[in-house]
Amino acid sequence: MADFDKNNLPTAEQLSSELKRIKYRKEYRRMLSSTVSSLLVVASVAVLISMLFLPVLRVTGTSMTPTFMNDELVICNKRGNFKSGDVVAFYFNNKILLKRVIGTAGDVIDIKDDGTVYLNGEVLDEPYINEKAFGECDIKLPYQVPDNRIFVMGDHRSTSIDSRSTTVGCIADEYIIGKVILRIWPFKTISTF
Repeated sequence: MADFDKNNLPTAEQLSSELKRIKYRKEYRRMLSSTVSSLLVVASVAVLISMLFLPVLRVTGTSMTPTFMNDELVICNKRGNFKSGDVVAFYFNNKILLKRVIGTAGDVIDIKDDGTVYLNGEVLDEPYINEKAFGECDIKLPYQVPDNRIFVMGDHRSTSIDSRSTTVGCIADEYIIGKVILRIWPFKTISTF
């Protein structure tokens, strides 16, 4: 039988301190686990909301200048009734394009040689463009927008390929992602639409 040494036994104060340290470690681990779990849930919900209701898109190209520049980030609202002047995102040939709504189902669009756009017989007020241009247009004008479709054009009219071309044509409802509602990047240009 081994000899028992009373001098090597921890004091009550040492035992109390060790118990507090063990309890603190358990509480820290529990809090860390809870925080990580909460962050994962919040991130998952944010991604789900983003994908289902408010997709975030990156602008590529120059067809929407001066309104949007290359590499800006925008948020779309998946719901909404579109009207002339709204900027929408839609699928085209496995790409996502941003263009401005000019007319909706039943509207009559006419474009003069100088690039002036008429909507239902009236000149369309377009403060968002820098210069008018007829652009690439191979449709027969005046043009009536078919049911369940929208007629879109880029703001940089001379370079944009849009509904003026039979290659793109009018956009069917099922290809529309949503209306652009907010520019979020770069931060200095954050703005709503």
